[in-house]
Amino acid sequence: MALYESNYVRLGWLAGDLGALGGVCVSTVDGDCDLRLEISERSRYTTSLELTYPPITLPQLRVRVYHDAHLAEAQGEGGSAAERWSRNMLLNKWLEYCVERGHRFR
Repeated sequence: MALYESNYVRLGWLAGDLGALGGVCVSTVDGDCDLRLEISERSRYTTSLELTYPPITLPQLRVRVYHDAHLAEAQGEGGSAAERWSRNMLLNKWLEYCVERGHRFR
């Protein structure tokens, strides 16, 4: 759970209040690819989104944000504990990298 909590915090650094974002947002910084965030589903307690570097296809991560629990989980095909941990570690490092590069969604 600590990794999912860290993902939530780092996503907050990038996006601020996810409730204020809608549709597609793009962050552009010099010297890096554009970062695209697309909200695909929103409910009272969760938001589903996709992060990608268009037109590059990888990394491309689907993320489910649990607002009440303050967690963000990278989701994917593989369901083993090792695969979930790897996906979420990738998300964590990628979010950190994007923040360090200066990306922000406003």
